[in-house]
Amino acid sequence: MSIGKLAEILKTDKNELIQPLEELMQEYNTQDKGVQIVKAGHSYQMATSPQNSRITKEFVKSEQTGELTKPSLETLTIIAYRGLITKVELEQIRGVNCSLILRNLMIKGLIESEEDKEKMALVYNITHDFLRFLGLNRVEELPDFVKLNSDENLKKLLEIQKEGQE
Repeated sequence: MSIGKLAEILKTDKNELIQPLEELMQEYNTQDKGVQIVKAGHSYQMATSPQNSRITKEFVKSEQTGELTKPSLETLTIIAYRGLITKVELEQIRGVNCSLILRNLMIKGLIESEEDKEKMALVYNITHDFLRFLGLNRVEELPDFVKLNSDENLKKLLEIQKEGQE
């Protein structure tokens, strides 16, 4: 549930929810509980704890849990580290069409799309399922996240390619 939706339901300001949500995450994620709280962007979700994931995996269909191909892993990695990214930006980084890969990652529940009205395009981001699969509570727990998320060379490359298209 997004912080905005939770604030709407509780009839309070979004900023007043951040600290209590972080405290709940700390409580649920550091104790031996069957569930944990996972944060992705500005939304939170209660999920099965990694210790219980084996049990829940037995209930998931094989098409959703099949192995990822190397191109799928590459695409998923870029989305995880870059955050909200358009298909065009993703294809500029990878140098190939990503339509089928994006579709398959969405079917597996590892990424989701939403409309970015400013960019007038769909943007892709990881899901709570992706974080749960890796046993993470937030995307910032990925290895070298800060360094790879703010790579200036990649930003410059995307700007140059964007200018070339205009």
